[in-house]
Amino acid sequence: MADKKFSTKSIATVAVVAVFLGFQMYLALVRQLPPLQQSPLHLILALTLIYLYYPANKKHPEVKWPLIIDAVIFAGIAFMLYYVITNSQRLIDHVSFIDPVLTLDKVFMVVTILLLLEAVRRTLGNVLVIFIIAFIIYAWIAPYCPGIFFTKGKTASRFLSQFTEGMTMGESGVFGTPLYTSASCLFYFILFGVFFSRCGGGQLLIDCGMKFSNKSSGGPAKAAVISSGLMGMISGSAVANVSTTGVITIPMMKKIGYEPHEAGAIEAVASTGGQIMPPIMGIGAFIMAEMLGVNYLSIAKSAILPAVAYYLAVFVLVSMLARKRAVKAGSPDVEIKVEQKILPRLYLLLPAILLVVWIIRGNSLMRSGMVGIFSCLVCNVISYFVNGKRNFIGLKELGKCCVQGTKQAAEIAIPTAACGIIINVVTMQTSLATNLTSVVGGLGQSYLFLALLVAMAGCMLLGMALPTVAAYLVGVILFVPVIRSLGVSALCANMFVFYFGIMAQITPPVCVASYTAAGIAGASAMKTGWTGMTYALVGFLAPFVFVFNPAILLEGSVLEIITGAAQLFIGSYVLAVAVAGYFRNALNMWERLILVACAISMISPEMVSTVVGVAVAAGLLLLNTRRGAAKPQISA
Repeated sequence: MADKKFSTKSIATVAVVAVFLGFQMYLALVRQLPPLQQSPLHLILALTLIYLYYPANKKHPEVKWPLIIDAVIFAGIAFMLYYVITNSQRLIDHVSFIDPVLTLDKVFMVVTILLLLEAVRRTLGNVLVIFIIAFIIYAWIAPYCPGIFFTKGKTASRFLSQFTEGMTMGESGVFGTPLYTSASCLFYFILFGVFFSRCGGGQLLIDCGMKFSNKSSGGPAKAAVISSGLMGMISGSAVANVSTTGVITIPMMKKIGYEPHEAGAIEAVASTGGQIMPPIMGIGAFIMAEMLGVNYLSIAKSAILPAVAYYLAVFVLVSMLARKRAVKAGSPDVEIKVEQKILPRLYLLLPAILLVVWIIRGNSLMRSGMVGIFSCLVCNVISYFVNGKRNFIGLKELGKCCVQGTKQAAEIAIPTAACGIIINVVTMQTSLATNLTSVVGGLGQSYLFLALLVAMAGCMLLGMALPTVAAYLVGVILFVPVIRSLGVSALCANMFVFYFGIMAQITPPVCVASYTAAGIAGASAMKTGWTGMTYALVGFLAPFVFVFNPAILLEGSVLEIITGAAQLFIGSYVLAVAVAGYFRNALNMWERLILVACAISMISPEMVSTVVGVAVAAGLLLLNTRRGAAKPQISA
């Protein structure tokens, strides 16, 4: 009986995946639908798949009565589908505050929000659900709140009508830009990442990192940095990177002398950087492009210098730590082995190259993603004839890729749609965004740095509690208007929020990437988290740098960009040396603190402070070089 039910569920899952894929292929290859048809249908398919994967009795399959709840849920999804099909044209023609809101519209709004919140609870836990419910309650009680939380009241009937119009009857709320972006481009890039990794491209990138760092000091740590950086360009997921490359690099780092928490921290920091490294940068960058109304390529280009500085700092850090211990990765017992030769597999990189070329040529992200997916299939066929079938995967594995990619896309669509509720409450149902902007903006007119610190703290708290995409979306609404009101450009403000939402992944007490790495390393999660935060200091400084010096994001003249880049790279190098506590010889605590101050002064846009910082740091490092050779040390 259990096998039969499992089989029925499997068939249903495959059927939904097939319909989901067919719908997305239609959008990409035939034509796109109006937003008020495309976004709701995308969400309905995502909800169906999520509830199939996360049934009410998932933790206790032997208990059958919770399945009654799922039956009600699927009935609700069927009602959503009926409503969208029969009312889509009326919704497209609907004029807010003029055309009537029907009882059916209100029922649809309630059903949609309830199903969405339950899907969020089953996939991400209670934190985001509580967060959203708090905002919904706030929208109702805002007229009774003090200070910046106050909003003029409405009658109960008027409130319900406006809430319905804002949430599910227009191109805002649940069906706003974030969900539309999920349907129009995120789905294809997530699917591409799964196909690319499974068809051998992911392993090739890992092997390239291993190969290039094999003979250098601290080779496994450098391999972790290179491999995670290369994988991060494609996957854009810190936890996925840690899980993929960490199982290889962390044991090797421990073997050559890195302490468990250090090995875990290096892997977590390197993997987290994938979300800020072009060309993919994690899915948050695609949403940023849509929110700003600019070409995605402009976002990717702007992110290059900070991302390179981030990985430069991490690479220098692990190199100095290796020298500090006088370890050599070339010794026989720590030699990094690559099972397959690199050159015969280079064709597996073609999908990623074609993807980038298609984006650069100005094609839509949807079409670019499709080109990447189809080129993965072509490379898979080539593997059958060229590479001894070692990287070839059959139809069954390709089917698993489709299922896995579609499931991941659904898991992204759910929180993306849910954040639309928060966005609508803050921007349309209440005046919280305007009030917050005026208060913090008034503070920032005299103290911009202090206002940025407030925004940083808020973004970090959001990033600790929410997935990266959700944290960015909420941060855009709460903090970007504040930062923009202080004279900061739209790109810098959005990138500021984006960075700190990501850095929360390695910031205690909730640092998912660090916890994952600590589990692999067998280290203390909290110790790994604090160590990782220290190793990623450049990532915490970079957002302040490009707010005060937009040339870092390529906003400025050629001379300004070159000067800003030089300041950023030199400052990042010095900061990494200070964190490692070693140059040619060990550095004491006072020398490290002075170097940190020098690094910050170098990175600042003021030329006088840069010159002073360079001079002091150069003198200190020169004295360190002339000091007698230090004995190798065991710990940092």
